[in-house]
Amino acid sequence: MKIICYICLLFSAAILMHCQTTPNMPATLVVTNANIWTGNPNQTTAQAMAIGDDTIMAVGSDREIESYIGDSTRVIDLHQQFVTPGFIDSHVHFIIGGFRLSSVQLRDATTPEEFISRIREFAETVEPGTWITGGDWDHENWGGELPHRNWIDSITREHPVWINRLDGHMALANTAALEFAGVTNDVAEVEGGEIIRDEAGILTGVLKDNAMALVDQKMPEPTEQLTERALEAAMRYVAEQGVTSVHHMSDYMDVLERFHEQGRLKTRVYAGMPISQWETLAAKVQEQGMGDKWLRIGVLKGFMDGSLGSHTAAFLQPYSDTPDESGLLVTEPKQMYEWAKKADSAGLNLMIHAIGDRAIRLLLDTYQQVIRENPERERRFRVEHVQHIAPEDIPRFAEMNIIASMQPYHAIDDGRWAEKVIGAERAKTTYAFRSLLDAGTRIAFGSDWFVAPPTPLEGIYAAVTRRTLDGQHPEGWIPEQKISVEEALRAYTINAAYTSFEENLKGTLEPGKLADFTVINQDLFNIAPEDIREAQIMMTVVGGETVYQKASSGE
Repeated sequence: MKIICYICLLFSAAILMHCQTTPNMPATLVVTNANIWTGNPNQTTAQAMAIGDDTIMAVGSDREIESYIGDSTRVIDLHQQFVTPGFIDSHVHFIIGGFRLSSVQLRDATTPEEFISRIREFAETVEPGTWITGGDWDHENWGGELPHRNWIDSITREHPVWINRLDGHMALANTAALEFAGVTNDVAEVEGGEIIRDEAGILTGVLKDNAMALVDQKMPEPTEQLTERALEAAMRYVAEQGVTSVHHMSDYMDVLERFHEQGRLKTRVYAGMPISQWETLAAKVQEQGMGDKWLRIGVLKGFMDGSLGSHTAAFLQPYSDTPDESGLLVTEPKQMYEWAKKADSAGLNLMIHAIGDRAIRLLLDTYQQVIRENPERERRFRVEHVQHIAPEDIPRFAEMNIIASMQPYHAIDDGRWAEKVIGAERAKTTYAFRSLLDAGTRIAFGSDWFVAPPTPLEGIYAAVTRRTLDGQHPEGWIPEQKISVEEALRAYTINAAYTSFEENLKGTLEPGKLADFTVINQDLFNIAPEDIREAQIMMTVVGGETVYQKASSGE
């Protein structure tokens, strides 16, 4: 009997030894010799990853991952470069951003003369009759004077011009565009918008918020070819910035669905639809579900107010520089409540734009009422921007589990001039990252591209340093609202994944999740915060496939 037991013991030991030494199933891709920040609190750092097709198989040391290397495994030595989960940009206007890449560039025009000359030069490059759009001008660059159609009429007689301010909340039309749209001096005012006129009551060509629809609705639609080209350009551009997923605010669902069906998506997209179309989205979800790992739906985008730069953000008190104005509501609270309650009842999620403190409060009130009246369910309501929040409303986000979807680049951009518009006291809780996090709020970061560049490294730099673009705040604008590098990284990764109900799919680098990751040439935890924006994206991988790789200096 002892001999039999001994033989059984030896046999069991042999089986155990065989199991421990048998190689794992070979990976399709292995990255080694890396400095990986996983975002997973149970294993925050690693050296290597094994990937099978589009999914992470294992994360660990180089030695631990060696057993996943087979004859057909692609192995990449990253030479100690820094790796993060793929960046998720939680707020983009994706297709419009693609169109902007080929439009007239006015963002950094610093004088009216430069503004005019750039439009003149661009007009000379396109066929007569071509609409000139985009632009992204910023009148604060030359002191705050709004542009006038008279500036450009003489150089654009053969081109309708409809160029927007960089925030997208006001735009300038030349006379040709106004005539095409049938907008004359006797046009009626538009609720939730503003039509700018001169002292004689003549249109200047500037339209704000809802008034922009007077031209928008008459513009010819871009061709299918141009729209597809814009999506291709957008995917290529964000890949260069390390972005693997985006939350697209609304519009152009048809081209996204077409690319998805054809297997042409290179960026994962969480696609919104306008809140007024909640019934259409509810029917779509009922018919085909919420989507998959490439294209996900089920969320609605709406607007409470406008923007700070256009003086249309809704505030509780008047603007400091224009005491007769306190902004406007793009959507009245009653209408927003009706849409929100019905959409929530249909199981849809909400991401609503609110910038001024009044707009934020009204939206929080709306969310509170919907949550109280509708049956309990898994909700992930979002407030987009949360730029200028009243201090007493900060705790309400965590209390209701409302996500603050914020864009840190705006802080270092608007910080150049915001205090003259709202005063120093209100500025204390402008882009209040620290206060919101300390109150227990979940923050997700994005860019608001086309309004701001979709560059997460600049976003992290902005959140950590709060150094304004003009260099006037070397210690940070409202420095008490700075956050740490890790907090900013989480806002661009796992927190962003949570907002789209995808935290079990992406946002951290761990077994079973999608192999979406970004390679950076600098360790963001071990460089000076002011140097973060100078770090470079070396590689972007989506589902185990390299969608961007920086050319070496020798190429």
